[in-house]
Amino acid sequence: MKLSLLASGSKGNAVYLESGDTRLLIDAGLSAVEIMRRLAAIDVDPQSLNAVLISHDHNDHTRGAGTLARKLKIPLVASYQTRQAAAAVLKKCDTVEFESGYAFEYRDLMIDPFPITHDATDPVGFVIESSEGKLGFATDFGIVTRLITEKLRHCRMLVIEANHDEDMLMNGPYPWHLKQRIKSRHGHISNSESMQLLEELLHENLEGVFLAHLSETNNDPQLPFKAATELLGGQNCCAPQLTIGDQYKPSKMLQI
Repeated sequence: MKLSLLASGSKGNAVYLESGDTRLLIDAGLSAVEIMRRLAAIDVDPQSLNAVLISHDHNDHTRGAGTLARKLKIPLVASYQTRQAAAAVLKKCDTVEFESGYAFEYRDLMIDPFPITHDATDPVGFVIESSEGKLGFATDFGIVTRLITEKLRHCRMLVIEANHDEDMLMNGPYPWHLKQRIKSRHGHISNSESMQLLEELLHENLEGVFLAHLSETNNDPQLPFKAATELLGGQNCCAPQLTIGDQYKPSKMLQI
């Protein structure tokens, strides 16, 4: 199983996942040209992709999905509601539809989409299982529900949100209504909430942790990095590789 965050942040998100015979993008929130450029930067041929898996309809997760799928002649894997909500950018694409809450097989993967709280039409996180183990993926959610915590347990790799520092958000330039939206149950979780979730998910087989969707305005990458380093250094059950997502360049490929 291999994974790289191609882009992570409010301006666009895309994750590359390779496992067994399958190569997926999870979200495609950059232009198709930029996504292909970033794939090339991690030595992945875009023509080798099998599908684009969509977590929700917001533009920073779907911007390039339709163009990329049509250009590469690969399907989009999305819920019916998400496909309808993002019809303008996902039109004229082959689509494999799923329903939130129901696991399904795609090629040699078992994909379990589970509901999360965000101000999108049908937002989901994913647990993706292969013969190499499980990946847990959850970004863009306002509260850590019991379901999210239970779904993400026992994964070998985790991609979880660490969107904002609470003080930076409240003292920053955003208007009050936007601050309230981010802090709400339908917005994004903070660094401290992300660390509380991560602490719940530590287990002896955890090998990789990716902190994703950092706000450029309301966060500093050093803050979640320091918090996660201290958390991981204070326990002895696992020693996962820690990666902080970047908006402007892909992360190193982690292989487990």
